[in-house]
Amino acid sequence: MKNEITIGILGVQGDIEENIAATKDTLKHMRVKGSVESVRYSEEIEKVDSLIIPGGESGVISLLVAIQGGAFQTVKRLVSNGMPVMGTCAGMIILSKHAYDRVVGETKQQLMGNLDIVVERNAFGRQNDSFEVDLQIPFLGKDDFKCVFIRSPIVREVGKEVEVIATFNNKIVAVKQKNIFGTSFHPELSGDDRLHRQFIKTVLDFKRTR
Repeated sequence: MKNEITIGILGVQGDIEENIAATKDTLKHMRVKGSVESVRYSEEIEKVDSLIIPGGESGVISLLVAIQGGAFQTVKRLVSNGMPVMGTCAGMIILSKHAYDRVVGETKQQLMGNLDIVVERNAFGRQNDSFEVDLQIPFLGKDDFKCVFIRSPIVREVGKEVEVIATFNNKIVAVKQKNIFGTSFHPELSGDDRLHRQFIKTVLDFKRTR
């Protein structure tokens, strides 16, 4: 059906189940007909209307996607052709054009490069430096949004088509570039579905044009 959507969660590593649950809840609350599916292989990714790349270990996710029978190039091509994608934490790193680590410097991980940003990995420290903070994100309305940061990156540079949608201590922590959403934090753990709602609205708009 034209008004039904399928959202894929890249299911190779990371907080996959949390993303599935949060996205299903948002569809239900919005009364949007659709399904949420864990996807790994090219043939599965080709069938979805959008994709969420979850947080986790960005290097591991990149490696696993790269060896999944061309899945890496499939995602890159579909996103280039307008398919909505949201990358949270590690997912944003994978979508970026360049990433380096705060401690070890340059990394050799494969990146998709669809999102015109430069990312600094582990910018807030390691696992025991994780924290939560309420931020004003005008893109989502007047109420604060609870942001959960877990070994999170920050955005150091943005291209001319990239919209900065959230900052923390003058550091960029969320961006949007046309059909691409990227966050340093984990919206699926916030208990607040407003970011997912905006993403789903983008998916609905994309679906109508197909």
